[in-house]
This record gives sequence, C-alpha cells and structure tokens, in this order.
Amino acid sequence: MPDPTIDLDTFTALGDMAGAEFVTELVDTFLEEAPRMLAELHAAYTKGDTETFRRAAHSLKSNSNTFGAMQLGSRAKALELEGLAATSLAALDALDAEYARAAHALKALCDG
Repeated sequence: MPDPTIDLDTFTALGDMAGAEFVTELVDTFLEEAPRMLAELHAAYTKGDTETFRRAAHSLKSNSNTFGAMQLGSRAKALELEGLAATSLAALDALDAEYARAAHALKALCDG
C-alpha cells in the first residue's frame, strides 16, 4: 500500500503550532510558488543549469516536507542529491504528477 499523499501527523502538528487559518495561508502560498519551482526545475534541466536545478529541488523538498507532502519531498530530495546529470525527463514528469496529487490533497485538507 503506498504512503498517503500527505502525512496527517505532520500537517496536524503544523496546524496546532501555527493555527489553521495561518496554515491555509501558507498552503495557498505554496500552491502559488511550487508551480514556479517546478517550471524552474524544467528550465534548468533543459538549459543544463546545475546550480539552479539543485536550488529549486532543495526549495521544493523543504516546502513539501513542511506540509507533510513527504512523497513529493522525497522525489525533490532525490533530484537535489542525484543532480542534473542523473535526472531524466521521466523523473521530472513523476515529480509533476506527485505535485498535482499533493496540491489536490492540501486543498482538500484546507477546505476541511
């Protein structure tokens, strides 16, 4: 059985610490910024820009883990650690698909 898209313990702990309203604002910001990070990853991949690729993967990893999107964070971490040379277009497509799942789940959690 696959891991849940969002680790509810992590998401709940964030809400307990920061408050539900603030978490909703944070999620909204993440949902605006993450597509830009994904686009930056794709552009860096196309251009062969190793440093931009690594930074975008790192940012996406960190932000994903904050909300409990552990699978998304794990995929981004793999790209960060493996680097541009070891990355395939299929890995980027898988990251995009996992982001779509995480975004949908986060929206559902915030809408309650």
